[in-house]
Amino acid sequence: PQGQYDRVEWPVIKEEAMRGSTAGIDDGLQALSSKHYQLLTFLDKFLSISIITPLVVAYWRGTWRGTDVLVYSDDGKKSAMVSMLIGTLGSLLFTLCQSQIMNKIHSHINPVKYYLITRLYTASFGIVCVNQFRGAWMFLDLHTSCDVVTVTIITVSSIFILFITKTLRNLSAPPFAVTIDRYEDYFTVPTFFKYSSDKTWLYLFDCIFSVCVIGTLVVFVWRGTWTLVDLLLWPNNAVMSACASAMIGYTLVVLTFCMQPFVKYLARTLSGVVRLIVVDIYLLFSFCGTVNVWRGIWNLLNHYFLPDMANTSFLLTHLVSFLILMLINSSNSILVRGVYLDCEEQGDQCVDFPTYYVRLFFQV
Repeated sequence: PQGQYDRVEWPVIKEEAMRGSTAGIDDGLQALSSKHYQLLTFLDKFLSISIITPLVVAYWRGTWRGTDVLVYSDDGKKSAMVSMLIGTLGSLLFTLCQSQIMNKIHSHINPVKYYLITRLYTASFGIVCVNQFRGAWMFLDLHTSCDVVTVTIITVSSIFILFITKTLRNLSAPPFAVTIDRYEDYFTVPTFFKYSSDKTWLYLFDCIFSVCVIGTLVVFVWRGTWTLVDLLLWPNNAVMSACASAMIGYTLVVLTFCMQPFVKYLARTLSGVVRLIVVDIYLLFSFCGTVNVWRGIWNLLNHYFLPDMANTSFLLTHLVSFLILMLINSSNSILVRGVYLDCEEQGDQCVDFPTYYVRLFFQV
């Protein structure tokens, strides 16, 4: 007999894997039994769905709508241009300078100083991420038609390019991507070609391609999917549309998690292009759930959270959500950074959504 419990080893979750990938996982995460680990996994998913996701959406909504008010509120073109500049240049700066930042700021300095600097980094990068999305989103709204056919063409074309570049997984966001604020690789921003910063010009091109091409395509797909739901799901009844979107979204999220064991089996047994197609279909299915959850929460906040005090509503959802995420050590979940490749991991890790929180307390 081995005692009351069997020891089961599970993967160590590295910070570099916490948003879009679980590549490079080592043995070391332990639970008392497989049933115990399943309980921890359920708790992680529940926390992601019920707490972290609403807070992240509230933060994005407050930051986005606050920018609407503060940045050329009477001139959409200028407002979009400012957001594009802030988003693009800011993302390039954080990506290009990641090695220098890591060399200057590390966990060996004063803990309080390190904590303050890292959270300031996250707060700054969060504003940059929201503006990158907002700028590209508004650019399409201003310069293309918002009818179903046009939006569908742009969205499908963007999805196709992400598919052939094997970058569809970068559409992922909470509830399928939770990032814990850990010391390891806090400032890491993966790039598409993975060039070293020592190769100056290649690294510069890599950063520009990752931010300006892949990053923009991700925004186009988000904007297109969101807009299509706006056009097709009770377009004349905002409250009904938001409620339906939230219900559809959470249903798809639960179905995605329920399908995961079967999709993991397919990922282990298939290979080549067939494996890539199956994984990407699954990722797109999860993305449909994500967009609807975000849209539902976002629009319900618009309608029910201080609707007669809009500016206060925007400020509170921005600040309070970020502060709570900081307190629960998940503020990095607001960030959209780095490029991850589809099916780059062996086995079933390519469909293992990074929603680790409770399980990390059992990591050794």
